[in-house]
Amino acid sequence: MRSALPVFFATATVLAAAPGTDPYRPAWADLPAKRTIPFAGDAKALVRAVAALQPGDHLMIAAGNYQIDQLWDITVSGTSALPITISAAKDATVVLTRSDDRQNTVNLGQSKPVSFVCLRGLEITKGSHGLRIGAATDVWIDQCHIHHTGDVCLSANSHDTSRIFLTGNHLHHGAGHAEGMYLGGNDGKVVMSESVIARNHVHDCFGDQGDGIELKQGSWGNLIAENHIHDTNYPCITVYGTAGRKPNVIERNLCYRSRNNVMQVQGEATVRSNVLIGGENAGFASTDHQGKTQDLTVVHNTIVSTTHAFRGNSWNDRANLVLANNVLYSRDGHALFFPSGHKGATITGNVIAGSGPDAGSTRGRGLAEDLPGIAWDGSRHDATPAADAPFRRADPRFVAGTDFRGSKRTQPMAGAVATAGDAAPR
Repeated sequence: MRSALPVFFATATVLAAAPGTDPYRPAWADLPAKRTIPFAGDAKALVRAVAALQPGDHLMIAAGNYQIDQLWDITVSGTSALPITISAAKDATVVLTRSDDRQNTVNLGQSKPVSFVCLRGLEITKGSHGLRIGAATDVWIDQCHIHHTGDVCLSANSHDTSRIFLTGNHLHHGAGHAEGMYLGGNDGKVVMSESVIARNHVHDCFGDQGDGIELKQGSWGNLIAENHIHDTNYPCITVYGTAGRKPNVIERNLCYRSRNNVMQVQGEATVRSNVLIGGENAGFASTDHQGKTQDLTVVHNTIVSTTHAFRGNSWNDRANLVLANNVLYSRDGHALFFPSGHKGATITGNVIAGSGPDAGSTRGRGLAEDLPGIAWDGSRHDATPAADAPFRRADPRFVAGTDFRGSKRTQPMAGAVATAGDAAPR
């Protein structure tokens, strides 16, 4: 997937990194270890070695398959100046596993709060949840491979969490509820805040539910960016509301082939510059769930669906709803579908194809003519518009600073990706 960095966050509150650094990494990401500890031993010795870590330690694990059949809960903590890192040694494949799914493979902070801990480059498989994060702040899970679990691949749904960085991970083939990531709890009973979920590859999430990334009601101030998510049973990305707290930001994600809606967002969020393709229900859906749809801005997305492109079930007479500068193409349904109406919503600058009312939008020519790199089923998903696509109809009031690739927009052009003449390289 792309590695472009964002330069425009109107409402995000999660950028902990210093100016000029990668905003998807914690501020303490590059601090040197006080002590580097090479590890080579069996699974029981690994559990003991992790439990003995002190602030500033970096445990580098030798290649091996470590089957840990006991309940394993990592409870060590570092500090902002001396974080703890647990990683695979250079070029080593480190597999953490279990022989059954009666326990999670790895727990972090279930019995005691943890902070300033990084897990990097580990393969985690089998067990119930592959990795379950408990009471945690300032934790970084980076470049881990979590797969073929008995339930959710990665969860943070048992305790409140804050400033969790989930970056560059590969998650797939969970079972049971089968979410790639299950973050926060129903009805705001558990909340994730001011966290970053970025550049992850999540796929083949089926089972009973199977969202790619699910962020529950009440979780606030989070950034979900540049993830590549496909082949899911429930939406690739599902986000509820924040219960009046700072909004979430969902941007520059590539999502396709869901058996449900490709993306579903209740409200209290900014959704921008995403590419969404091939849902069986809708490309994008917004409806009341555990809270009301309100304070939702959906701008500069490219949404392509054989069914409805955009479905707003709860968009009538609600506060602060904006649908602007999107490309919304439907093959067999409506480009814009509002079952209960859209009184009071701002709908402007969109380019549409499909049946149903225009709602003040401009008609495009068709998928093959305007977006030749996209297939209806998501098998092709390059959202670069044709040079003569009629997308230069965006409303300047709602132009996002950067496009799907992180390039600066220089013209008011609808959709996630600007053409070469309408964007400046970073």
